[in-house]
Amino acid sequence: MEEIQSQSDNYRSSSSSASSPASRVPSSNFFYLRKPGSLRQPISFEDSPEWEDTEIDVRLEEAGDSINIATPASPSLSKLNSGSLPSPPLPEGAIFARKIAGASIVWKDLTVTIKGKRKYSDKVVKSSNGYALPGTMTVIMGPAKSGKSTLLRAIAGRLHSSAKMYGEVFVNGTKLHLPYGSYGFVERETTLIGSLTVREFLYYSALLQLPGFFFQKKSVVEDAIHAMSLGDYADKLIGGHCYMKGLPSGERRRVSIARELVMRPHILFIDEPLYHLDSVSALLMMVTLKKLASTGCTLIFTINQSSTEVFGLFDRICLLSNGNTLFFGETLACLQHFSNAGFPCPIMQSPSDHFLRAINTDFDRIIAMCKNWQDDHGDFSSVNMDTAVAIRTLEATYKSSVDAAAVETMIMKLTEKEGPLLKSKGKASSGTRIAVLTWRSLLIMSREWKYFWLRLVLCMLFTLCVGTVFSGLGHSLSSVVTRVAAIFVFVSFTSLLSIAGVPAHLKEIKIHACEESNQHSGALVFLLGQLLASIPFLFLISVSSSLIFYFLVGLRDEFSLLMYFVLNFFTCLLVNEGLTLAVASIWQDTFWSILTLVCIHVLMMLSAGYFRLRNALPGPVWTYPVSYIAFHTYAIQGLLENEYIGTSFAVGQVRSISGYQALRSAYDISPNSNSKWGNLLVLFLMAVGYRILVFVLLRFRGRKYVFACRFFQCSDNTTNDAR
Repeated sequence: MEEIQSQSDNYRSSSSSASSPASRVPSSNFFYLRKPGSLRQPISFEDSPEWEDTEIDVRLEEAGDSINIATPASPSLSKLNSGSLPSPPLPEGAIFARKIAGASIVWKDLTVTIKGKRKYSDKVVKSSNGYALPGTMTVIMGPAKSGKSTLLRAIAGRLHSSAKMYGEVFVNGTKLHLPYGSYGFVERETTLIGSLTVREFLYYSALLQLPGFFFQKKSVVEDAIHAMSLGDYADKLIGGHCYMKGLPSGERRRVSIARELVMRPHILFIDEPLYHLDSVSALLMMVTLKKLASTGCTLIFTINQSSTEVFGLFDRICLLSNGNTLFFGETLACLQHFSNAGFPCPIMQSPSDHFLRAINTDFDRIIAMCKNWQDDHGDFSSVNMDTAVAIRTLEATYKSSVDAAAVETMIMKLTEKEGPLLKSKGKASSGTRIAVLTWRSLLIMSREWKYFWLRLVLCMLFTLCVGTVFSGLGHSLSSVVTRVAAIFVFVSFTSLLSIAGVPAHLKEIKIHACEESNQHSGALVFLLGQLLASIPFLFLISVSSSLIFYFLVGLRDEFSLLMYFVLNFFTCLLVNEGLTLAVASIWQDTFWSILTLVCIHVLMMLSAGYFRLRNALPGPVWTYPVSYIAFHTYAIQGLLENEYIGTSFAVGQVRSISGYQALRSAYDISPNSNSKWGNLLVLFLMAVGYRILVFVLLRFRGRKYVFACRFFQCSDNTTNDAR
């Protein structure tokens, strides 16, 4: 304790400009000014909702599906936002549309352990206590790897399977897992669809989430756009187009929040709402969220650091460091807490900067660097503070403070009575979701030139080159070997060109992962929608490429044979599309996906029976299983059987041989005239099999089977949960 006291005295004396919170209260126009006399009050106990006094009147407007919730004036509910930022007066005649019935949420003795997450302990969050009330903003603040995101996920019930949670979470006084539609969760990094406008993106999100008819979703979308102040950007493409820039990062972040608002959740969880935002965008974001909270929604979010203006908008703060709760209570009470512990905030410093300066252990490295340095005023007193001592002091001070006792009292008051249960909102049916995803994917594919249009151009140009190289072959016996080479090159390299679609597939998978985490979609729905949307484009590629190749090379001039050629190549593209999706689902990285696909295609081409007949390949590996899983083998066999079965070639003037005999030395095919349909059936089954494999990978992703894949990825996703 002597060491702690000496460190505190040293810091107090070194900060000549520092003073107690009472002496550093700014003028009345400052954001975090509270009502007079409330500065030294720890926490008000009167902001607990009394459920029996609350009667919610729900009225359905005739103009649409909007729901107005009128809450009668109640002494308890009127003090929910007691001491917080006063709302500006509304002009006469103003109507506050669509109030949200919020919900109180309490976490008690919450501990989260993740094996291998910490060097010295598996506990990421340690015995955290706190609560959030309707109409307020509760922020979880702390340095990197302090457990902010883990605590947020634990409260929302969205921890990973590797994490274990101990403790209790109450919603409206009841131990309850948050049902679907009652809450929204916004990840730190969300994937948006750049080829859609803001209104289109939110409209499709509403169709995926909400039951009912399509026209009923428009009012919900407009409400979400208005709530997040996106009216000026509603008809702009999120990612831009051609020479037009997309939305700025602040607007993109608000779009991701608006996607969750279409469900009108009671509680909204946001992981780092100010992630990658500048100071102006951050202030605009927090003012927008403050306006959202004023409608009654309960907001809980994490934040790393904020400006003074942003800090003044918070109602309550939960301060974490290395999983330990150093403070929970009102924002100005936190200033008082630091002052009582011997670390008052200097006048010219932001409160959040001061808090994180005191509890961020990374500053110890700066102290070591500046140990022997001196500035113009002497030593570096502003950084001469041991963070470990500060953390121990703050934690010990908080445990014995009135604020900690006030939190326990509030938790007891909120959990002693059961309030209204949150009911699960209806979901859109699977058929509706498949139709919506199919239509949305069609729109995306038609607008994204890198998706299928680029592949169409590449395939047509390549087919044109191959056709001109192998043109004028004739139908003599000597042309058989050359025509086999032409078909092999056509099938193999057009399939290889499909690798150009890997970035688009990866983006689709990321969008699906984001939507599935919030139960907006499922693996089967995603696969069916993506398959149905891709069929028209794949068929267009197969028809255009097949016509160019078929007539330039000079294959048999029969309509039925041409249709089989197109159908065979179309099925081949379906198989290749499934293979690409499977590899992209495994790696979820562009570089490794492309490298893996190139290697797979090379192996399949080597074992396809062109360079060496299939029955002559070495048995252990190349014949079994490589040649049997190579879709090139069945595609080429079917096309050659389609071209040569039933034909004959003259040898001299009196003798002729069948097409099968002429082809036997160049490629291994079956003499049966129906064998080409067997090869087509195998291709179809392979297309189905790859889709099933993708379903399994998407359904069980994140488990141990992807550990080896993640070992090679250069990403920092393994540290996200600890932040």
